[in-house]
Amino acid sequence: MKKISRRDFLKISAIGGSTAALAACGGAATEEPAAPEAEAPEAEAPEAEAPELDLPFEIAPEAINPLNMPEPVEAEGIFFSGGFGHAYIQYAADLFAKVHPGSTMSVEGIQGVGEKLRPRFVGGNPPDCIDNSGAGNMDFGALVSEGQLMDLAPLMNAAALDTPGKTVAETFFPGSQASGVVDGVQYALNIAYSLAGIWYSGSLFEEKGWTYPTSSWSEMMDLCETIKTEGEAAPWIYQGKYPGYMIFGVLEGLIYKHGGIQPMIDIDNLVEGAWGNQAVVDSLNEMYQLVENDYIMAGTEGLNHTESQAEWLKGSAVFIPCGIWLENEMKDMIPDGFDMVVNQVPGEGNACRGEGGEPFIVPSQAANPIAGMEFLRCQISKESAKWFASNVSALMPVIGGTEGVELSTGTESASAMAEACSGNIFPGLRYSGWYGDMKSEGDAKMGDMLTGRITPDEFIEAVEAMAAKVKADPEVTKFTRES
Repeated sequence: MKKISRRDFLKISAIGGSTAALAACGGAATEEPAAPEAEAPEAEAPEAEAPELDLPFEIAPEAINPLNMPEPVEAEGIFFSGGFGHAYIQYAADLFAKVHPGSTMSVEGIQGVGEKLRPRFVGGNPPDCIDNSGAGNMDFGALVSEGQLMDLAPLMNAAALDTPGKTVAETFFPGSQASGVVDGVQYALNIAYSLAGIWYSGSLFEEKGWTYPTSSWSEMMDLCETIKTEGEAAPWIYQGKYPGYMIFGVLEGLIYKHGGIQPMIDIDNLVEGAWGNQAVVDSLNEMYQLVENDYIMAGTEGLNHTESQAEWLKGSAVFIPCGIWLENEMKDMIPDGFDMVVNQVPGEGNACRGEGGEPFIVPSQAANPIAGMEFLRCQISKESAKWFASNVSALMPVIGGTEGVELSTGTESASAMAEACSGNIFPGLRYSGWYGDMKSEGDAKMGDMLTGRITPDEFIEAVEAMAAKVKADPEVTKFTRES
């Protein structure tokens, strides 16, 4: 794939054009159940002139209500409030109300989506739109297999809110919606374009004269030894009670650099022995060096994600894994001049994890599913994406979504990382969204490994056993990843 400049990378989200850097090779799952489908838009767009609307952009008549949403409507939305917060969702709800005067979408931000909303699915009265993200989210595979989610084809085929002449689907970065597809059906809409890697203070590196070790893990270990010897900070910290951050933030990058995407495809497809692939073994052994050399901050295991990130910002540790949401999640605690930046996992060649994330869903049993989809059309508009980039310091996968926006240091560094990794931006493991038991076991055993309670070989033995159990269980719907 042709290498592009950072300016070209930013053009992808600023004015369109080539999308090479963001075309992650996302894998669609395959599975059988049919999704309930909302009534499609009328074949011919209405010719009436657009009514006077209080909007910050021009809107064509056919882009006002292409889904034929009954009006007025009082729709209900319940959304995970994590690293991105939920102010950006409220902004989209306000936009929804301006496009449809008299209609509203409520915005309730919560933690623990699964625990709070599972009873409503059982009761047959789920909300009209949900952000199914964060720790404790609902099992996406189970929702699909039980027919609980709407087919979002009408939304994808509808006229985009503020990109004339384009459908909603045509406004997205290529590959950004792949993880929400099962058997060719779009069940979830990814609101964010998430790049993940290893974060550190750019100003600290400049002060110390350090260079980030992109080319090999051994160089990372050398730098960690220097940091440990100086004694001012621990080399590493991670999100403690949520060790899954070390899987998507470090392990996946190491696996890709050792063996490409195929080992992760095999893991997701429950291929026997997939966790014993040499690329996986080598990657886990490299990670275990952090434990063997005492490079992880003492007490990390007992912290939650924000507590560990706060310790990192205080200078207690130099490196932490995370996604692009980190800057916004901790914005009130970032010291002046910290200059937080993200870089790829060290190893041969350039590659980083990047794909659509923050999946929003519309339940099939919702009272107003068309309103749920119409809200998402406002949420993923160019106007909404620019607000997101400016106020959340993160990217939506929307062409033109950063036009005229001054980017933060974290977002700038993410774009630089994507530039360096052009052609090798890969999608992460899918099993965590498909198989809840497998995710729980993988996260728990990763925590055990990072505290030295088990070895990499014992980690592999445990997750292999769980993968075999999931594969053999006829009650568990199976999915297939192709790329």
